[in-house]
Amino acid sequence: MLIKLPCQFWPVLLWLLLVLVSLATRPLIPIDETRYLTVTWEMWIQNDFLVPHLNGDTYSHKPPLLFWLIQFSWWVFGVNEWTARLISPLFALAALYLSRSVAQLLWPDRRQIADATPLVLMGCFVWLVFSTLTMFDIMLTFFALVGVYSLLKQAAGKLRYRYWLLMGIAIGGGVLTKGPVILLHVLPVALLVPWWRKPEPSGFCWRQWYLGLVSAVLLGAGIALSWAIPAGNAGGEAYCNAIFFGQTSGRIVDSFAHKLPWWWYLQIVPLILLPWLLFKPFWHGLKLLTLQNVGVRFCFAWLLPVFLAFSLISGKRIHYLLPLLPGMALLLAWCLTNADNAFWQKSRYGYAAVLGLLGLGLLVFPFLNSHFLWMPDWIGLSSIWGVMLCLSATGLAWLPTKTSAASIGLIAFVSVTTALSLAGGFFSVNKAYYDTLPPALKIAEFRQAKQEVFMFTYKYHGQFQFTGRLEQPLQIAASPAQLLKFARNNPNSMLLVGYKKSADLQDSIFNFSYRLKSHSLGFLPSKILLANPKLLASLKPL
Repeated sequence: MLIKLPCQFWPVLLWLLLVLVSLATRPLIPIDETRYLTVTWEMWIQNDFLVPHLNGDTYSHKPPLLFWLIQFSWWVFGVNEWTARLISPLFALAALYLSRSVAQLLWPDRRQIADATPLVLMGCFVWLVFSTLTMFDIMLTFFALVGVYSLLKQAAGKLRYRYWLLMGIAIGGGVLTKGPVILLHVLPVALLVPWWRKPEPSGFCWRQWYLGLVSAVLLGAGIALSWAIPAGNAGGEAYCNAIFFGQTSGRIVDSFAHKLPWWWYLQIVPLILLPWLLFKPFWHGLKLLTLQNVGVRFCFAWLLPVFLAFSLISGKRIHYLLPLLPGMALLLAWCLTNADNAFWQKSRYGYAAVLGLLGLGLLVFPFLNSHFLWMPDWIGLSSIWGVMLCLSATGLAWLPTKTSAASIGLIAFVSVTTALSLAGGFFSVNKAYYDTLPPALKIAEFRQAKQEVFMFTYKYHGQFQFTGRLEQPLQIAASPAQLLKFARNNPNSMLLVGYKKSADLQDSIFNFSYRLKSHSLGFLPSKILLANPKLLASLKPL
């Protein structure tokens, strides 16, 4: 039945499948998702919608739009986790259909490219991973697409103020999402318009184009400054300097985090384009790629300046390239739709075989693992995830499709089921190790019993504030000496520490112990540490 549905319905159905299963099978992932929910929670309990806070201190690393949207969902539905986790996926869904609209503007005479583009984007494994995470890059992708769409509408006909207004809103929304980086995603392609634009229509006024572009930038800056100026005044001098200068200049000049060599992005581009690089139709279409095509030229004008700039910027992460993924999907769709369906049918067999072998491995692993005990933590893994993957591989190999767009849709569906099978299998046995709720509730329990909790960590990322609904900041000990001092001054308190098991340090000495990701953490009574200070050597900061 799915194969017979019109192409425009496939993205939303695949999106629903991905989001619903993700919400059901995994918790909030520390440290990013839990941190952003904590920032929102602290703004909520303090009734401060201007200045974000984390553990009582101002939080200058990100602007507030995501936090505002989560708070709006709480205002409508009450404080909860699921509406907060829907914000980014909803922007991802909007980005899918915006990418389709951009494809229609670039290639109005090739509807199959517009049909294929959102499916290609949906089928990229990197997109599948990040589109369900409560982070900022999918939202930034949406605003970049809005800006690109407005540019194409302006370039295609008579200049209209409403599209410059749309561009200004996109810039303002992008700045409030992740800062001035939105300008990098829209300005280079706007300035390169003489290279990629068709010579028609006649009478195009370049003076109006550049004046409109400047007006849009000023409008976007005005939208951002309407928050930044009062927030800077309210947050103090250090916070003001951080939101206006610290983050952007730090990442551009000498990253305080995520510093990597200039060529790092080059080596991960193939990963970003999976699974589409594995199909012969892509390589067949790549041979036909030509800059004589206006749409292809536009995509290169959009992608290359930004990619070069990101390569030169010191701070790098794979999700920083997410706003470029729709542009890559446009080029992929152009290449993929140049092959006829018969070619597609044959090319799917190899990929189906790989997935089938992976599914068989996932199917038999639980039986072998229960016998040989290779991975004791994975004893509870169900074979159902391997069955799902085998069924997906079988469908990919044998289900007939009549058009290239239908083949692309089938592959996108299989990408979704593959990602869900692998993630579902992983979280079915590891979900508890990513769930911050048990230790967070324990903190709340100790506080209710009037026992203070001190956390041994160099930097607290707010893993427990939202999940435990904690209304007061955690006190932090950043060194062993400071932790011992806290214990002496508060002998009835609890110390939240990471630890390495040893002869002197067993789970039994903790009031409560827990594994969070790869770390063992526990609540150690201060009295025990005071009685045996040598335990400090086995304690680790979280």
